[in-house]
Amino acid sequence: MMNNKWVRAAIPALLIHISVGTVYCWSTFKQAIAEQIGMSQFSVGWAFSLAIFFLGMSAAFAGKFVEKDIHKSSLIACICFSVGMIGTGLCIKFLTGWAALIGIYICYGAIMGIGLGVGYLTPVKTLMLWFSKNKGLATGISIMGFGLAKAIATPIMDMLQNKYGIVAMFVILGLVYFIVMFIGHLLLKKPEGWIEPQNTEKYNILSMFKQREFVGIWLMFFLNIHCGLMIISYEKQILNVAFAGAVVLATIVSVVPSCTAISNALGRIGYSTLSDKMKQRNTIYKIIYTSCIIISGIMLMTNAVSGASNLMLSIIVITYLLIINAGYGGGFSTLPALLSERFGMQKISQIHGLALSAWAVAGLTGNNTSEIILSNGGNYQAVITTATIVYVVALIVCLFITGKRKVET
Repeated sequence: MMNNKWVRAAIPALLIHISVGTVYCWSTFKQAIAEQIGMSQFSVGWAFSLAIFFLGMSAAFAGKFVEKDIHKSSLIACICFSVGMIGTGLCIKFLTGWAALIGIYICYGAIMGIGLGVGYLTPVKTLMLWFSKNKGLATGISIMGFGLAKAIATPIMDMLQNKYGIVAMFVILGLVYFIVMFIGHLLLKKPEGWIEPQNTEKYNILSMFKQREFVGIWLMFFLNIHCGLMIISYEKQILNVAFAGAVVLATIVSVVPSCTAISNALGRIGYSTLSDKMKQRNTIYKIIYTSCIIISGIMLMTNAVSGASNLMLSIIVITYLLIINAGYGGGFSTLPALLSERFGMQKISQIHGLALSAWAVAGLTGNNTSEIILSNGGNYQAVITTATIVYVVALIVCLFITGKRKVET
């Protein structure tokens, strides 16, 4: 009863991903951290960028280790994530100014970021082994948890901040997530009788960047994250501008982010599950980019982010954010199955990890591109225009560089 795909793969993957996915709750406490340590929000914001960078890079270089021992990797993820979160709280409590900022960069950015990357990667191959005929569904279940984390954790974080303060919030949640991830660590197990193939041939995983198809997939994945972060990281500000003067502004700003978080999660399981029915999983990315380009075009033509809100413009803005979030999430969940389709399962953790280095780079470029546009006199219309152009480039890469199905093992 205990040795089935739900108990040994799906549930532990959800427990791990629902924990590490709280990295996307950053906007919930960014301002509070800045005020507490006496630094600007911009300087504090680099902690999030570093967390995403270390997430991607640790996943890129931990692939071989994860292939070898998912139990050690899941335990390392549990410890690093929890220590990083608790350490962030302690830095805020005992340090101020630059000392606190550097401490947060180390704890939240580097240590927690490593826990994020290893934790994100660890359950994926195990899921695809258990759900061998529905790999898209499997990865969608797990990575949906990463998307749902924001919707689940945000109200809890708000409550803990209001009742106990920002420091207590980090310490309490650090302990809670340690327990949750540790349970996931204990449950996670590959199928009975599965033995990792022993390949004595020397193999340089970085040689993947010499393969045109992998480079195309890497670029396609990077561009999707870059565009998503350009919009999602300024979601609250876009809503404030679009609905300026509206009587229900406070309600909209509080309700819509929860809806977009759910859309992000549904995109993760929906798009990846749909990819199981596609002759080419790459078709999912064509759907994502085309839908994002169309809704972006409607946003630009109607100038919906103008502050002159009416019912139609309100629907357009909210639909835009929902579609961008769904495509952002779906790009993540479809990636592992797409890679297994093109390159096989033997080294999928290493190849998937290497592809996640695109996430690391996008973590530095995405939200900062919007910041540069806005700080140089641009507005959110300019941000949306730039993101739309990049989506068009991503669609071109998807159509002409990523190749076709090769293997499915």
